[in-house]
Amino acid sequence: MTQRRTGAFDKAAAVFRKHGGLLRTTAAIDYGIHPRVLYAMRDGKAVEQLARGVYRLAGLPKLGNPDLVTVAIKAPQGVVCLISALAFHEITTQIPREVHIAIPRDSKGPRIEYPPVRVYVFSGKAYTEGIETRQLDGVPVKIYSPEKTLADCFKYRNKVGLDTAIEAVRLYRERKPVKVGEIMRFARVCRIARVMQPYLESLL
Repeated sequence: MTQRRTGAFDKAAAVFRKHGGLLRTTAAIDYGIHPRVLYAMRDGKAVEQLARGVYRLAGLPKLGNPDLVTVAIKAPQGVVCLISALAFHEITTQIPREVHIAIPRDSKGPRIEYPPVRVYVFSGKAYTEGIETRQLDGVPVKIYSPEKTLADCFKYRNKVGLDTAIEAVRLYRERKPVKVGEIMRFARVCRIARVMQPYLESLL
Protein backbone atom coordinates (compact mmCIF):
# COMPACT_ATOMS: atom_id res chain seq x y z
CA MET A 1 0.00 0.00 0.00
CA THR A 2 1.45 3.39 -0.95
CA GLN A 3 2.19 6.02 1.67
CA ARG A 4 -0.40 8.32 0.09
CA ARG A 5 -3.08 5.64 0.27
CA THR A 6 -2.11 4.79 3.84
CA GLY A 7 -2.49 8.43 4.79
CA ALA A 8 -5.94 8.60 3.21
CA PHE A 9 -6.98 5.44 5.06
CA ASP A 10 -5.69 6.84 8.37
CA LYS A 11 -7.61 10.10 7.91
CA ALA A 12 -10.75 8.23 6.98
CA ALA A 13 -10.39 5.91 9.97
CA ALA A 14 -10.06 8.96 12.22
CA VAL A 15 -13.36 10.27 10.82
CA PHE A 16 -15.04 6.94 11.53
CA ARG A 17 -13.70 6.91 15.11
CA LYS A 18 -14.91 10.48 15.69
CA HIS A 19 -18.45 9.36 14.81
CA GLY A 20 -18.55 6.16 16.82
CA GLY A 21 -16.96 3.95 14.16
CA LEU A 22 -20.10 3.65 12.03
CA LEU A 23 -21.21 5.80 9.08
CA ARG A 24 -23.58 5.81 6.15
CA THR A 25 -21.97 6.33 2.75
CA THR A 26 -23.54 9.77 2.35
CA ALA A 27 -22.32 10.87 5.78
CA ALA A 28 -18.80 9.56 5.11
CA ILE A 29 -18.64 11.55 1.88
CA ASP A 30 -20.04 14.65 3.62
CA TYR A 31 -17.27 14.33 6.22
CA GLY A 32 -14.63 14.37 3.49
CA ILE A 33 -13.98 10.68 2.79
CA HIS A 34 -13.67 10.18 -0.97
CA PRO A 35 -15.82 7.34 -2.33
CA ARG A 36 -12.73 5.66 -3.80
CA VAL A 37 -11.11 5.64 -0.36
CA LEU A 38 -14.24 4.26 1.28
CA TYR A 39 -14.62 1.43 -1.22
CA ALA A 40 -10.90 0.66 -1.06
CA MET A 41 -11.20 0.43 2.72
CA ARG A 42 -14.11 -1.94 2.27
CA ASP A 43 -12.19 -4.10 -0.20
CA GLY A 44 -9.17 -4.05 2.07
CA LYS A 45 -11.25 -5.08 5.11
CA ALA A 46 -10.49 -1.81 6.91
CA VAL A 47 -14.25 -1.28 7.21
CA GLU A 48 -17.05 -3.83 7.20
CA GLN A 49 -20.34 -3.36 5.40
CA LEU A 50 -23.21 -3.93 7.83
CA ALA A 51 -25.88 -3.24 5.21
CA ARG A 52 -26.10 -1.48 1.89
CA GLY A 53 -24.67 1.99 2.45
CA VAL A 54 -23.68 1.38 6.09
CA TYR A 55 -20.04 0.83 7.05
CA ARG A 56 -18.28 0.19 10.36
CA LEU A 57 -14.61 0.48 11.16
CA ALA A 58 -13.02 -2.96 11.43
CA GLY A 59 -11.49 -4.18 14.68
CA LEU A 60 -14.09 -2.63 16.98
CA PRO A 61 -15.91 -4.72 19.61
CA LYS A 62 -18.83 -6.74 18.29
CA LEU A 63 -22.09 -4.81 18.13
CA GLY A 64 -24.54 -5.66 20.86
CA ASN A 65 -27.60 -4.59 18.87
CA PRO A 66 -26.58 -4.75 15.19
CA ASP A 67 -30.10 -4.85 13.74
CA LEU A 68 -31.46 -1.94 15.77
CA VAL A 69 -28.33 0.12 15.13
CA THR A 70 -28.39 -0.53 11.39
CA VAL A 71 -32.07 0.38 11.11
CA ALA A 72 -31.57 3.53 13.20
CA ILE A 73 -28.91 4.71 10.78
CA LYS A 74 -30.82 3.78 7.64
CA ALA A 75 -34.17 5.13 8.90
CA PRO A 76 -33.48 8.14 11.15
CA GLN A 77 -37.21 8.92 11.49
CA GLY A 78 -38.01 5.36 12.47
CA VAL A 79 -38.93 4.56 16.07
CA VAL A 80 -38.55 0.98 17.31
CA CYS A 81 -42.04 -0.21 18.23
CA LEU A 82 -44.34 -3.14 19.02
CA ILE A 83 -42.63 -6.57 19.16
CA SER A 84 -39.13 -5.13 18.76
CA ALA A 85 -39.74 -2.62 21.55
CA LEU A 86 -41.23 -5.33 23.77
CA ALA A 87 -38.12 -7.44 23.19
CA PHE A 88 -35.80 -4.52 23.93
CA HIS A 89 -37.62 -3.80 27.20
CA GLU A 90 -37.67 -7.54 28.02
CA ILE A 91 -41.45 -7.74 28.43
CA THR A 92 -42.19 -10.46 25.90
CA THR A 93 -41.22 -14.04 25.14
CA GLN A 94 -41.60 -13.34 21.43
CA ILE A 95 -38.44 -13.25 19.31
CA PRO A 96 -38.89 -10.61 16.60
CA ARG A 97 -37.98 -11.86 13.13
CA GLU A 98 -38.11 -8.32 11.79
CA VAL A 99 -37.29 -4.93 13.24
CA HIS A 100 -40.64 -3.22 13.85
CA ILE A 101 -40.48 0.55 13.37
CA ALA A 102 -43.00 3.37 13.27
CA ILE A 103 -42.64 6.26 10.84
CA PRO A 104 -44.70 9.46 10.59
CA ARG A 105 -47.54 9.54 8.10
CA ASP A 106 -45.92 12.17 5.85
CA SER A 107 -42.63 10.28 5.35
CA LYS A 108 -41.56 7.65 2.85
CA GLY A 109 -40.89 4.10 3.94
CA PRO A 110 -37.16 3.32 4.23
CA ARG A 111 -35.45 1.06 1.71
CA ILE A 112 -33.60 -1.46 3.82
CA GLU A 113 -32.51 -4.78 2.36
CA TYR A 114 -31.16 -6.12 5.65
CA PRO A 115 -32.15 -6.60 8.40
CA PRO A 116 -35.81 -7.37 7.62
CA VAL A 117 -38.02 -4.46 8.65
CA ARG A 118 -41.76 -4.14 9.22
CA VAL A 119 -42.96 -0.55 8.92
CA TYR A 120 -46.03 0.93 10.62
CA VAL A 121 -47.36 4.40 9.89
CA PHE A 122 -48.23 6.37 13.05
CA SER A 123 -49.73 9.84 12.95
CA GLY A 124 -49.77 12.84 15.26
CA LYS A 125 -49.16 12.19 18.95
CA ALA A 126 -49.37 8.45 18.37
CA TYR A 127 -46.01 8.87 16.62
CA THR A 128 -44.40 11.64 18.68
CA GLU A 129 -45.36 10.66 22.23
CA GLY A 130 -43.38 8.23 24.35
CA ILE A 131 -40.12 8.25 22.36
CA GLU A 132 -36.95 7.48 24.28
CA THR A 133 -33.50 7.82 22.75
CA ARG A 134 -31.06 5.11 23.81
CA GLN A 135 -27.37 4.98 22.99
CA LEU A 136 -26.75 1.51 21.57
CA ASP A 137 -23.21 0.74 20.44
CA GLY A 138 -22.56 4.49 20.33
CA VAL A 139 -25.55 5.16 18.04
CA PRO A 140 -28.70 7.01 19.15
CA VAL A 141 -31.69 4.71 18.65
CA LYS A 142 -35.26 5.96 19.08
CA ILE A 143 -37.56 3.51 20.81
CA TYR A 144 -40.95 3.80 22.46
CA SER A 145 -41.11 3.55 26.25
CA PRO A 146 -42.52 0.38 27.83
CA GLU A 147 -45.78 2.16 28.68
CA LYS A 148 -46.27 3.55 25.17
CA THR A 149 -45.42 0.13 23.72
CA LEU A 150 -48.12 -1.55 25.78
CA ALA A 151 -50.69 0.89 24.41
CA ASP A 152 -49.43 0.35 20.87
CA CYS A 153 -49.69 -3.42 21.25
CA PHE A 154 -53.34 -3.20 22.27
CA LYS A 155 -54.00 -0.81 19.40
CA TYR A 156 -52.38 -3.24 16.97
CA ARG A 157 -53.59 -6.38 18.75
CA ASN A 158 -54.93 -7.77 15.47
CA LYS A 159 -51.38 -7.71 14.09
CA VAL A 160 -49.26 -8.68 17.11
CA GLY A 161 -51.89 -10.86 18.81
CA LEU A 162 -53.99 -10.12 21.89
CA ASP A 163 -52.14 -12.88 23.78
CA THR A 164 -48.87 -11.05 23.14
CA ALA A 165 -50.30 -7.79 24.44
CA ILE A 166 -51.69 -9.45 27.59
CA GLU A 167 -48.42 -11.28 28.24
CA ALA A 168 -46.55 -7.97 27.89
CA VAL A 169 -48.69 -6.39 30.62
CA ARG A 170 -48.01 -9.34 32.93
CA LEU A 171 -44.25 -9.21 32.33
CA TYR A 172 -44.30 -5.42 32.70
CA ARG A 173 -45.92 -5.84 36.13
CA GLU A 174 -43.22 -8.34 37.13
CA ARG A 175 -40.16 -6.55 35.74
CA LYS A 176 -40.82 -2.80 35.61
CA PRO A 177 -41.94 -0.03 37.97
CA VAL A 178 -45.68 0.03 37.29
CA LYS A 179 -46.90 3.40 35.96
CA VAL A 180 -50.61 2.96 35.40
CA GLY A 181 -51.14 6.68 34.83
CA GLU A 182 -48.56 6.69 32.04
CA ILE A 183 -50.06 3.62 30.41
CA MET A 184 -53.53 5.18 30.43
CA ARG A 185 -52.17 8.46 29.10
CA PHE A 186 -50.72 6.65 26.10
CA ALA A 187 -53.88 4.56 25.80
CA ARG A 188 -55.82 7.78 25.37
CA VAL A 189 -53.28 9.03 22.84
CA CYS A 190 -53.79 5.80 20.89
CA ARG A 191 -57.58 5.95 21.40
CA ILE A 192 -57.57 2.56 23.02
CA ALA A 193 -58.30 3.43 26.68
CA ARG A 194 -61.69 1.65 26.85
CA VAL A 195 -60.19 -1.51 25.42
CA MET A 196 -57.15 -1.50 27.72
CA GLN A 197 -58.73 -0.51 31.02
CA PRO A 198 -60.38 -3.87 31.85
CA TYR A 199 -57.14 -5.71 31.18
CA LEU A 200 -55.12 -3.27 33.28
CA GLU A 201 -57.60 -3.54 36.16
CA SER A 202 -57.36 -7.34 36.16
CA LEU A 203 -53.63 -7.64 35.52
CA LEU A 204 -51.99 -4.71 37.36
